[in-house]
Amino acid sequence: MIPLLLAHAVAAAVAPWLVSRLGRRAFLLLAPVPAAAAVWALAQTGAAHSASPPQLVLPWVPSLDLQLAFVLDPLAWLMVLVVGGVGALVLLYCAAYFDDDEPGLGRFAGCLTAFAGAMLGLVLTDDLLVLYIFWEATTVLSYLLIGHRPGSKVSRAAATEALVVTTFGGLAMLLGMVLVGEAAGTYRISQVLADPPSGPLVAAAVVCLLAGALSKSAQVPFHFWLPGAMAAPTPVSAYLHAAAMVKAGIYLVARLAPGFAEEPVWAPVVLGVGGLTMLIGAYRALRQHDLKLLLAYGTVSQLGFLTVVAGLGGYNGGLTALTLLLAHAMFKGCLFLVVGTVDHLTGTRDLRELSGLGRRMPLLLWTSVIAAGSMAGVPPMLGFVSKEMAYDTVLTRATEGGGLPDTVLLAVLVAGSVLTVAYSARFSLGAFGRRRDIEDTPVHAPGRDAVLLVGVPALLAGLSLLAGPLSTLVEPWLEGYAELMPHAGHDVHLGLWHGFTPALGLSALTLGLGALLVWGRTAVERGQSVVPRVPAAEHGYRLLMRGLDRLSVEVTGGVQRGSLPLSLGLVLGTTVAVTLGALVVGLASGADPWPESVTLWASPADVGVVAVTGVAALVTVRSRRRFRGVLAVGITGYGVAALFALHGAPDLALTQVLVETVSLVVFVLVLRRFSGRFNDDATRKQRAVRTVIGAGAGVMATVVALIAAGARTATPASAGMDVTAVDFGGGYNIVNVILVDIRNWDTLGELSVVLVAATGIASLVYVRGNEVHEHNERLRQARVQRRQQVRPTTASRSWLPAADQVPERRRTVVFEVLARLLFHTIMVWSVYLLLAGHNLPGGGFAAGIVAGLGLTMRYLAGGRAELQAAVPVTPGALMGLGLFLSAGFGAVSILAGGLVLETWTFIWDVPLLGEVKVVTSVAFDIGVYLVVVGLVLDVLRSLGGQVDVQIEQEQGVDRQPRPSEPGQVGSDQGDADAAVAGRLSAGEGVGR
Repeated sequence: MIPLLLAHAVAAAVAPWLVSRLGRRAFLLLAPVPAAAAVWALAQTGAAHSASPPQLVLPWVPSLDLQLAFVLDPLAWLMVLVVGGVGALVLLYCAAYFDDDEPGLGRFAGCLTAFAGAMLGLVLTDDLLVLYIFWEATTVLSYLLIGHRPGSKVSRAAATEALVVTTFGGLAMLLGMVLVGEAAGTYRISQVLADPPSGPLVAAAVVCLLAGALSKSAQVPFHFWLPGAMAAPTPVSAYLHAAAMVKAGIYLVARLAPGFAEEPVWAPVVLGVGGLTMLIGAYRALRQHDLKLLLAYGTVSQLGFLTVVAGLGGYNGGLTALTLLLAHAMFKGCLFLVVGTVDHLTGTRDLRELSGLGRRMPLLLWTSVIAAGSMAGVPPMLGFVSKEMAYDTVLTRATEGGGLPDTVLLAVLVAGSVLTVAYSARFSLGAFGRRRDIEDTPVHAPGRDAVLLVGVPALLAGLSLLAGPLSTLVEPWLEGYAELMPHAGHDVHLGLWHGFTPALGLSALTLGLGALLVWGRTAVERGQSVVPRVPAAEHGYRLLMRGLDRLSVEVTGGVQRGSLPLSLGLVLGTTVAVTLGALVVGLASGADPWPESVTLWASPADVGVVAVTGVAALVTVRSRRRFRGVLAVGITGYGVAALFALHGAPDLALTQVLVETVSLVVFVLVLRRFSGRFNDDATRKQRAVRTVIGAGAGVMATVVALIAAGARTATPASAGMDVTAVDFGGGYNIVNVILVDIRNWDTLGELSVVLVAATGIASLVYVRGNEVHEHNERLRQARVQRRQQVRPTTASRSWLPAADQVPERRRTVVFEVLARLLFHTIMVWSVYLLLAGHNLPGGGFAAGIVAGLGLTMRYLAGGRAELQAAVPVTPGALMGLGLFLSAGFGAVSILAGGLVLETWTFIWDVPLLGEVKVVTSVAFDIGVYLVVVGLVLDVLRSLGGQVDVQIEQEQGVDRQPRPSEPGQVGSDQGDADAAVAGRLSAGEGVGR
C-alpha cells in the first residue's frame, strides 16, 4: 500500500518535467501508476474478501495515537478499482484531449496524478485523522485542477467556491471525527465501527461527519459548487466530479453506515437531503443547454440517489449502494468524456448548435446511448440492475412497517428516476440528433487521437453494458460489505431478471413516464420556462460571502487603523480580559489555584537585577527619544539574561545576551529611517489607558505564572531529562539535546519560520525587482574578485579589504583595526560553540548569532561592500543549505534504518587525541547554524546595506563608480554608510 502511495507522489513530482520533455504524451507514462493500483486490488481480491483483509499499521505520532493504518476490505477494494481504473483511463484520454502548448499542462498533470494518490490513500486508510489529511489533500488539489486556467475569472471563482464549501464541510467533519474518536477511545475506523459509541455527543458528531460527506458529494444546500466546477477541463470533470472526488462523500456515508445507520439523526439527514438533492438536480438538468452543465446537474441528482441508497443501511442497502456506485462511475465518467470529445472536435457543447453528429460519429453515438441508458436505468445495463435493487429495497421497507416516510422516499426515487430518463434522452438526442433549423455541425478530423478520444469512453460504455448481464458474477465481490450491515431480511440479488415483481413494475413505470416526458419535451421546456425560478443556492452563497467580506472590512477598519498603540492595546487588552474571565470562573467554582508558598528571591543579587530591570522598564515608557528607549529595552533584556545566569541556566543566559545584542543592532539599523523623537503626543487620558493596560498585562502575566507553577498535577516534561539527554542524545547540555534530539521536529518547524521571516524582511526593503538583481550582481563581482585573490596594494592603508570604498570622513580607523583583529577570533569562537554545544553552553543557534555578530562588526566597520567581501553569497543560499542539512539529516536517519531524526553516537580512541566522541545530530545543529547566519546576513543586507542605498538616493549622493583600484570589491559599492558605531558615538545617524 505504501509503495503505491509513494509511486503516485513520485509520478506527481516528475510529471511537470515529463510534460516539458514529452508534451501531452507524458500522460501515457503517468497512466500506469493508477492502473497499478487497480491491478493490485484485483490481485488482492480473494484476500480483501476474506475474514482477515490485508492491512498495514505503521506508528506515526505516538503521542497523539496517530497511525498510518491502511486496510483493503471489500468497500476499499471496490473504491480502489474505481479510483485507479477510471483514473488511468482519464490520464490516457488527456494524452489526446490536450494540445502540447496548453498553458500549465505540467502542473495539471502533476495535480491530477497527485489527486489519484490522495483518493487512493483516502479510501485505504483505517484512521479517522489520516482520512482527514487525505480528504483535505483532495480539496486542495481539486481547487488547483478546477482553477487550471488562472487567467479565467470563471475558473478562479469556481475553484474558490468549491474550496470554500468543501473546506467548511471538512472542518465540520474533523470536529465529528474528534468527538467520535474520543468517545470510542480510538481513531481506528474498523474498531469504532465494531463497537460504535452512543449518546448525545455522538449524535452531534454524526451530524458533523455527515456535513463533511454531504458537502463533498454536492448535496443540498451545498450542491451549487459542482455545476460551477464545470469550468475545469473535461477530464477533471470526468474524474473528480463523476468517479473520484464527489465519491469521497458517498464513500464516507457508506463507510459509516454499518456503525451509525441506526442513530436517530442518521435517516432524516441522509435520506431527506439525498432525496431532495435527487429531485432538484434532475429538474435543473432538464433546463440546461450546455451538455456539460446538463451532466453536472445530472451528477448532482445521481449523487443524491447514491446518498439515499448508501444511507439506507441493512444488507439490501449496502449491496445496492455498491452496485449503483460502480455503475455510476462507469456511465458518468463515460458521458463526461463523450462531452469532451464532442467539444474537442466541434468547438461547442451547446445542444442548440449541435446537429447531425450521430451520422458522422456512430461509435461515439452508441457509446453515448449505452452510457445514458445505464444512467436512465434501461436494461440490460448495470444501471438498470442497481435501480431495480433500490426500488426493491425501499419498497420492502415501506411494506414491512416503514410507514409514510419510506413511502414518500419511494415516490421521490421514482420521480427522480423519471426525470433521469428525460435528461438522459435530452443528452443523447441533443448531442447526436439532427436539428432541422440548423445545418450539420462541422467536425474536425481527430486523426490518431481518435483511438483515445473515442476508445476510452467506448471502453467504459462497454463495461457498463457487460456488467448488467454478468452482474450475478459480480455479486459475490460486493456482498462482503453488505454483510457488515445489520441484517434486515428480504435479501436482494444482482441480476437482470427476478420475475414479475413490484420493483420491475416500478422500473417499467419509470421508463414509461420518462418516455412521455421525452415525447413531450417541447411542452416540458415551455412549461419550465413559465415556472418562476426558485432562488438558487449559489445566490445565497454569494450573499453570505459578500456579507462576510463586508463584516471583515468593518471589523478591520475599526480595529486596524495603522496605529501600533491601538493594535497592541487590543492584543493585550483581550489577553487580560480572557485570562481574568477564566480566573473569575475558576474562583467562582470553588477552585483554589494559588500556590502554598512563594519565594520572592533566592539571593540579594536577584533583588539588584530586578531593581535595575525595573528602572530600565520605567525609563523605557518615560523616554521621549527613540534611541534612549531602545537602549533601555536592551537593559531589560540583559537583566533577564542575568536572572538566567543567577539561577543556573548559562545556556539560556548566553542565548538571551546574544539575541538582545542582535536586536539592538537591528533596532539601530531601522531607527535610521525615523525621527529622533517619538511623534506620538498622547493625551493624559490615552496615557492613563495605556498605563492600565500595561499594568494589567504585567499583573496578569505574574498571576498566570504563579497559578501555573502551583497548579501542576502532571509529571514535568523535564523529569528524567538529565538521564535521557545522555542516553538518548549523547550530550550533557540538556537544552541543546532538547533542541536537536528530543524536540527536533519543533526546531525544524522553527527553522522554516525563520526563512519566512527573512523573506518578509527582504520583501519590505527590496521594493523593486531590479534592486534584487543589482544586489546579486554586486555579489557576483565580489566572488570574482575573491577568486582572483585581489589584495590591497602597499599604497593602501586599509585594514579591511573593502574599507577603501568608504568616504574618508565616515571611516573609523580604530573600529577597522578592531574588526580586523577580532573577526577571526569571533568566527572561531562560533565554531567552538557549535561543536561544544552538545555538552557545554552553546549550540547551533547561539553559535550562529555569534557568527552573525562577527559579520555585523565587519559591516559597521566597512559598510556593505565589506560585508559582500566577507561573505559573497546570498543569504537565501545559506538558509536553504541549512534547512536542507537539518531536514536531510532526518532522511538519512531513515535510510540508515532508524526513526526520523534519530541520533547515533560514535566513540573512537584516536592516537594522541584520546577518546573522540561524534554525535550525528551535529549535522542538524550545523543546519541551524547556517540558517541563523543566513538570517543575520539577510538583515544586514536588507535593513543595513539596502537602506544605506535608499538613504544615499534620497540625499542625492553620487553613486557613480569610481575608477577601479586594487582591493576594490565591486564598482558601485563605494560610498557605503560604514561606521554606524562611530556615528552613534558622535550622536548622529539615529533619528536624523
